[in-house]
Amino acid sequence: MAKTARRKQMEAVALYPLDWVEERSGLVGYTKWFLFRKVPHDISWAQTLGAAALTAFLSQAITGVVLAMYYKPDPNAAYGSVVNITEELTLGWLVRGMHKWGASVFIILLFFHMARTFLFGAYKYPRELNWVIGVLLLVSGMLEGFTGYLLPWDQTAYWATAVGINLNATAPFLGPFLADFLRGGQDIGTETLARFYSMHMLLIPGGLIALITLHLYLVIRLGVTSPPWSKDGAGVEREEVVVGRRGLVEPRPRGDGAGVEVRGRPEA
Repeated sequence: MAKTARRKQMEAVALYPLDWVEERSGLVGYTKWFLFRKVPHDISWAQTLGAAALTAFLSQAITGVVLAMYYKPDPNAAYGSVVNITEELTLGWLVRGMHKWGASVFIILLFFHMARTFLFGAYKYPRELNWVIGVLLLVSGMLEGFTGYLLPWDQTAYWATAVGINLNATAPFLGPFLADFLRGGQDIGTETLARFYSMHMLLIPGGLIALITLHLYLVIRLGVTSPPWSKDGAGVEREEVVVGRRGLVEPRPRGDGAGVEVRGRPEA
């Protein structure tokens, strides 16, 4: 059904701000390039493990911010603040439970995702760098869990952290220095809690966000790996698509700037 002149005018008014931003920044076009792309036709639910791990990370980030608003990183008040979150804060028990168990879910999904990547051969050329980044993400995720384990400041958290630090101390050469750095002294105390809190809230999450951003960029750039049993490889050449209107619905193409979007690699 043809659009009326009034409807066209209303759409133009509604889309004008986005078209204005797109013409000057290209953000809408890059967003479409990021979200909409061709993938192998015979992929399965196994390819969603990475997205599931990302969802778990976002859940951890959101619940962690909420918990940080009420947590007190002081040995004399840490345990009391955790009890207050669990028993007094509205839905605090839910937020803390999601954060506590979500940490395990995040690590498990990372392991499953890496196992799928290994079994499908997605670590091979040209995706070696993305595999290395994935390994760093796994290590960073485990460090995030380790530093967060001490924060409740109860008996379980204290002695589990003591065991973990003592294990690090047995490493050759750097082990003793690493243990002293984590403790902030000879014994676990105020300095230890402050260091673990800063690493758990600032240092490691910042590294995770940077690694995840680079990981997603490489996934978009290199494409999704076809399953081992696939007959068709990923990255099939695309035809040229002539686009007219540029903006939200049909963003400005990346190409020669003449309204022709060049997709895929040019033939030699």
